[in-house]
Amino acid sequence: MKKATVLFVMAFLFASAASFAQDGWRFIADKMVGFGVDHDVIVTGNSNDDFRKLKIRVTDGPLKMYDMKVYFDNGSVQDVSIRAQIRQGGETRVIDLDGGLRHISRIEFWYETKGFRKGRARVAVWGFK
Repeated sequence: MKKATVLFVMAFLFASAASFAQDGWRFIADKMVGFGVDHDVIVTGNSNDDFRKLKIRVTDGPLKMYDMKVYFDNGSVQDVSIRAQIRQGGETRVIDLDGGLRHISRIEFWYETKGFRKGRARVAVWGFK
């Protein structure tokens, strides 16, 4: 039963990823966030891509996101106020990056999962050129 659930979730995520890619949105990175943690960092890795816009997609559980900071390779930082309750399967508004096409090194965000069923959620960052 557990294997079937995991396979179903993976198939759903793959289908979601494919639909986003068709619209020009590209997956950047993700992180599982857990109950009792209110601050986390997503390191984007060695992505060679630059982006003009971002959005955050939440799966596996709801999440209340407060703020995020986007760190760029040149050392600059963009503060973004999110202040949104994001349901499971939902996403943030589209976030325009200052300065046009930018290379992201990491994203720091503040959130809350308290009071939600399992207290865990997957936070995925998507970018648009």
